[in-house]
Amino acid sequence: MSETTKPKFSHLPLRTSGPIECAVSGTVLLNTPYFNRGSAHTAEERRVFNLTGLLPASIQTLEQQVTRAYQQYITRPDALAKNTFLTSLKEQNLVLYFRLIQDHLKEMFSIIYTPTEGDAIQNYSRLFRRPDGCYLNIDDIQRVSHDLAQWGNPEDIDYIVVTDSEEILGIGDQGVGGILISIAKLALTTLCAGIHPNRTLPVVLDCGTDNEHLLNDHLYLGLLKKRVRGEKYDIFVDEFVRSARKLYPRAYIHFEDFGLANARRILDRYRPEIPCFNDDVQGTGCVTLAAIMAGLHVSKQKLRDIKMVVFGAGSAGVGIADQVRDAIATEKRISKEEAAKQIWLIDKPGLLTTKCELSKDQRIYAKDASEWDNKDRSLLSVIKTVRPNVLVGTSTVPKAFTKEVVQAMAEATPRPVIMPLSNPTRLHEAFPEDILNWTDGRALVATGSPFPPVRGPWGKNGEEVEIRVAECNNSVVFPGIGLGAVLSRASRLTDKMLVGAVRGVAAMSPTLGDDTAPLLPGVEDVRAVSARVAREVILAAVEDGVATERWIPAVGDKDRGQGGVEQPDELDEWIAEQMWDPVYRPLKRVEPEGASRTAKAQLKVVGSLEKDGEREKAARE
Repeated sequence: MSETTKPKFSHLPLRTSGPIECAVSGTVLLNTPYFNRGSAHTAEERRVFNLTGLLPASIQTLEQQVTRAYQQYITRPDALAKNTFLTSLKEQNLVLYFRLIQDHLKEMFSIIYTPTEGDAIQNYSRLFRRPDGCYLNIDDIQRVSHDLAQWGNPEDIDYIVVTDSEEILGIGDQGVGGILISIAKLALTTLCAGIHPNRTLPVVLDCGTDNEHLLNDHLYLGLLKKRVRGEKYDIFVDEFVRSARKLYPRAYIHFEDFGLANARRILDRYRPEIPCFNDDVQGTGCVTLAAIMAGLHVSKQKLRDIKMVVFGAGSAGVGIADQVRDAIATEKRISKEEAAKQIWLIDKPGLLTTKCELSKDQRIYAKDASEWDNKDRSLLSVIKTVRPNVLVGTSTVPKAFTKEVVQAMAEATPRPVIMPLSNPTRLHEAFPEDILNWTDGRALVATGSPFPPVRGPWGKNGEEVEIRVAECNNSVVFPGIGLGAVLSRASRLTDKMLVGAVRGVAAMSPTLGDDTAPLLPGVEDVRAVSARVAREVILAAVEDGVATERWIPAVGDKDRGQGGVEQPDELDEWIAEQMWDPVYRPLKRVEPEGASRTAKAQLKVVGSLEKDGEREKAARE
C-alpha cells in the first residue's frame, strides 16, 4: 500500500493509505499495540516520539521482524503453545501479529482457529494473562450499557462479534472462555477481509455454564452458576442488542456459537431491525450454496433447476436448505414456499412429511404425507424417486452415503454435487476417495473438513488425473459479507445481499477454469475473494435500498441523477482502499488537545467518567 494518501479517497474515514495520527510518545506508544513497531521505528519516529534509548539502535524492516517472529513461533512445542505465542505477539504489535499470520496463513489457520482455538478456549481460565474484549454477565444486566460504553464513541466501532458460549466449535458449553471465539472470528475478519482491528469489539455474554468441569474448577473465571435460561436470558440478550445499537449505531453485529435453541430464534428476532448475522445459521448455508453454484456451473445446470436432498435436518441442514431456498426464490422471483418444493429433508424418521413431528423451521420443507404413505422414505429410496442433482450431508452419521446411494446420484445426473459436511472427519457421510471412485470421477465433491487430493484414471483417455477437494470453510464468505455490510453501512442484511455474497464466492471458484480444481477457493486467496464478496453485497444493499453510505462510487452518479451504474472498477478501488493491511504506515505527530481517541491510544476506554455517564444514560433512554 502506498504511503501517500490517494487524493480520490483522502476523505474516507477508513482509508488505509497515508500517515497515522499519533498523540502519544515514549513507553506509552511502545505499550500500545496499534502504534508499536518495535525495532522497525524509523530514525525520525524515534526522535519525534521520544523513543531513543528505549529501543536497540538497529532499525529493521517488517519483513525482518516477521522472520524473527516465525523462528520463535516454530520453536514452540505444540499447537496450543503456538496459539499462546501468537496471542502474546498480538498484545505487543498488532501489525506484526497480522503480517506474520498473513504470510503463513495456510500453516497458521488451524492454530488461530479450529481446532487449536478450541483447546485454548477449554483452557481459558488456566492460560489467562490479561483481559481482552468485553465481558457482560447476566447478574449485572443493569450495567450492560455502562460496560459497553467504555469501548468508544458512536463512530469508533464497526464490527461486533458476540457469543453466549453455549455451543463452541463442537466442544459445547465453555462459559466465559467463549470470549476467545469472538476474538478469533474478529481476527479472521481482519486477515480475510481487512476489517480494521482497532474498530472491532469482541463480547461474551456470561450466562453461567452447565459445564461441570468448569463449575468445579477453582481457577474458572466466569459466573459459578448453572446457565440461566428463559425470560431473564431474553432480557439480557435484548439489553445487549439495544445498548450496542444505541452506543454504536453504525456497527454490524455477528452472533456466534449460540445454543441450538437460541441461535435461529435470536437471529429471526433482530434481523428485520438491525444489520446482524449468524455464522452458524447463515455462513454455513452461504458457503455451501457457493460450492453448489460452482458445481452447477461445471455441470452446465442452473440454480433454478436444482433438486436437492439434505440428509440431516438439524440446524445446519435446515440452515443450508434455507439459504438454497432463498436463492431459488430470488432468482426465479417466486415465494419461499414454492422454492422449498425443490428441497427434500431427511432425518432419523426418513423423509420429513406432514405426518412427522416437525420444528417450526422444518415445516416449510415437509412433503405431503399422502404422496409418500406407501413409499420407502429412506435416503436411497428418496434419491431414486426424486432424482436430485445435489446431495448434502449434515447428519453426523458416518458412511451414510453408501456406494448404492452415491451411484444412484450418478444415475440421476451426469455430474452430481455430493457434499458430506459432518464434522469431525470420522463422522463424514462418505470420504471423497470413495465418492470419486464410485462415480468414475464424475462427482463434484466438497467436504466439511480438509482432505488430500484424490488420484484416479478419470482423464479423457483414461489417463490418471488428480482431483482437489474443496473444504466448505465459512471463512471464505463471512468476512466479505461483514466488509460489505460495514462499508455500505447497511441498515439490515437482506436475502439479496446474502445471495450476492454467494455469487461472489462462486464467481471465484477455481473449478470454473479447471474441473479437477476445488469448488471453492482456498484460504490463500481469501482476501481477493472477500473483496469480490463485499462488492456483490454492497451492490445488493444499494439495490435493496438498505445502504446508508451515500457516496458508493458504483452508484454515486445514479444518486446524483446522472445515469446508471458506471465505473465499476472504481468501486473495487474504493473497497480496496478501506481494507486494512498489516503494513507500517508512517506516524504523524499531533497534539493531544483535539486529537482523536485513536491518536491518544484510548482505543478501549472513554476518557472521562462524565462522558461515560452521558452515553450510558443515552443508551438507556
